[in-house]
Amino acid sequence: MSKVSGFRVQDSGGTGPFASRLLGWWEIHGRHDLPWQLERTPYRVWLSEIMLQQTQVATVVPYFQRFTTRFPELSDLAGAELDEVMALWSGLGYYARARNLHATARICRDHHDGKLPESPEALRELPGIGQSTANAIVAQALDRRAPILDGNVKRVLARHAAIPGWPGKAAVLRALWQESERRTPADRACDYTQAIMDLGATLCRRSKPDCANCPVASDCQALAQDLVDQLPESRSARPRPRRRVQLAILEDERGRILLERRPPAGIWGGLWSLPELEDDEDMDNARALAAIEHHFTHFILDIQPLHLSISDNAKVDDRPDREWLSRSEALTRGLPRPIRQIIESLADAEPK
Repeated sequence: MSKVSGFRVQDSGGTGPFASRLLGWWEIHGRHDLPWQLERTPYRVWLSEIMLQQTQVATVVPYFQRFTTRFPELSDLAGAELDEVMALWSGLGYYARARNLHATARICRDHHDGKLPESPEALRELPGIGQSTANAIVAQALDRRAPILDGNVKRVLARHAAIPGWPGKAAVLRALWQESERRTPADRACDYTQAIMDLGATLCRRSKPDCANCPVASDCQALAQDLVDQLPESRSARPRPRRRVQLAILEDERGRILLERRPPAGIWGGLWSLPELEDDEDMDNARALAAIEHHFTHFILDIQPLHLSISDNAKVDDRPDREWLSRSEALTRGLPRPIRQIIESLADAEPK
């Protein structure tokens, strides 16, 4: 369904200014009780913006609450060890975000008097903060005019202005930024920023958009041209390759598991995982547990866990990036979701 007919579009303000109609809708229908809205400090807004990158609000809320309970201020995050930060992030994915949060907190502690800078230009110099995120921090925490362009806003603008093409292309991105700049009002920056993000998240959804209740539907060019389902255009689909990996669950006589920290770059960078086996490594006595299919953005990883009980005297390379931990201790570390799943399933996998 792209065109709307047979009922009245609830367009507050008719064909008035885009921002006025959007704000009128948001005051009644928008989200006002998200945890980062209750106290809009630069630190809390920054944390929420990083967590919300490529992640839905419902998933982020409990992570945000745990983070701010443990690290209520930027100084608390800066003073923490990376392991603890990664453990609290475990399961949220895109782990470079957590490493960048920690690095930025320490840079702010050491070079910005323990605070986030207040200008978008200075914010963009920090790890993990791009133009839209920097502007969102300024708009929401400081209530200063700063156009944004996150995923939801790209979708709203691509449809309302009928901008063709994949938003990842430079020319399309420039056009979207121009629209964002043109529509952002001079005042109420905080409310407008939240309003346009809410519109994309709740009505102007990727699939099954609710055009009937959209406050700016009366002059939406995609709706007028029957292009709602086609915009924004997707990147040309490419089949994701599959990779296979065998992971060793080495458990000693005391019930400890060998964990290994992954290199800082690459998938699961800096997290703790199970040792990866080469194809020719001897694990003939190992018991195969249920395989796991894990989806990354660019490929699919088929994980085969192999459980092997060994004696305390067994020869295992002793390296600084490896530790023997009990199952409960292992679960306190920063683990990728599938590794946590494997360790949690060990009790269920024990022979009866």
